[in-house]
Amino acid sequence: MNSPTSKSKHPVKCAVATPPCGAWLCYILCCADDTLYTGITNDLEKRLAAHNAGTAARYTRGRGPVELVFVESCAGKSAALKREMKIKSLSRTNKLALIESVPRHKQSNRDTI
Repeated sequence: MNSPTSKSKHPVKCAVATPPCGAWLCYILCCADDTLYTGITNDLEKRLAAHNAGTAARYTRGRGPVELVFVESCAGKSAALKREMKIKSLSRTNKLALIESVPRHKQSNRDTI
């Protein structure tokens, strides 16, 4: 497993604290092919289930299972959309740095949500 300070091109597999349902969130998923997907939701559990069922975004349909690697609470839907666009404009290297900048609990295996 990668250490938080390693310069790997793959996200560190760690537990992510999830905010309560109803809050608007911006999130990043790591797909089975190690690509990153960024999106927003106000019901993270339902959205992750939809991604893994292949009924959410077209991008993640053939790339499951997906793993939540980053989540950030936003002030509202507008703020979440703006944050999503900002993250999507980042390079993969900068997205990985963002993911690794958030403290979380390490896990020994890759759990899918």
